[in-house]
Amino acid sequence: MLSVESITKQFDSNRPPAVDDLSFSVEKGRICGLLGHNGAGKSTALGVILGMVYPDAGEVTIDGVAVQREREKAIAKVGAIFEAPAFYDYLSGWKNLKVLTSYSGGVTESEMMEMVEWVGLQERIHDRISKYSHGMRQRLALAQALLPRPELLVLDEPTDGLDPEGIVEFREQVLELRDRLGLTVLLSSHLLSEVEQVCDEVVILQKGKKVYDGGVQDFGSDDVSFEIEAENTQDLLVAWERLDGKKVGDEFLISQERDPSECLAALVSHGVKVSRFAQQENSLESLYLQVSSGEEKGGKE
Repeated sequence: MLSVESITKQFDSNRPPAVDDLSFSVEKGRICGLLGHNGAGKSTALGVILGMVYPDAGEVTIDGVAVQREREKAIAKVGAIFEAPAFYDYLSGWKNLKVLTSYSGGVTESEMMEMVEWVGLQERIHDRISKYSHGMRQRLALAQALLPRPELLVLDEPTDGLDPEGIVEFREQVLELRDRLGLTVLLSSHLLSEVEQVCDEVVILQKGKKVYDGGVQDFGSDDVSFEIEAENTQDLLVAWERLDGKKVGDEFLISQERDPSECLAALVSHGVKVSRFAQQENSLESLYLQVSSGEEKGGKE
């Protein structure tokens, strides 16, 4: 459904490219997470995908249509929440929807109300936008992005400003969009736990370059992660390094070929007073910390 082929964009010749030779694809009916720290190139990549930023090199195609050569035709298949949603504050949510959907050909009022109810705004849809909370604006933006019904949904930090209940509800909505309507979703977010629960695959950017591209559940690592607590942290770090282990974030990593019981025994033999030693399951957070520290993983690469 979405193909990004070798896109590069440099805004300042004195600085590295914002996006550097980025390629990845998302098949129809899949949810892909686009991850990276601030300045990693996520917004630039989304801007190129939506045809709002013209790349120096490369091409994006949506359902086989090139965005850079046939933007209107390609984007007709796309709904998006990109950066901060912009509305007319002096109009109601309902009138905003009518105005904004008219730009793409318009939809019926019954279709509008169906979407308003689906995002949970039916009780406030006739209030002025100026009275909306940030979370309500996000809900309205989602309704707008889904009218008329797109085939690809691009979401830039869609849970920003939502309370915990709203985040859970949004997660359920995104999964329903995929499962019931077959929508393809590209989701940029900094909430790793939400991405892990929603996405089928992830693309991780670092300084404009792709450092991981693969399934959320496929990132097998050669290392095993442990949560270790000891009386003296420095003694623990020295002893762990002697075992050829390393520390990334709060996690202690070591080759999966090492026997955990032997590792614990070795720490104790080095005089480390261990109070906790627990093997951790692979997590998206662990993967993100590893690739962000410069250790690239294979995935689909």
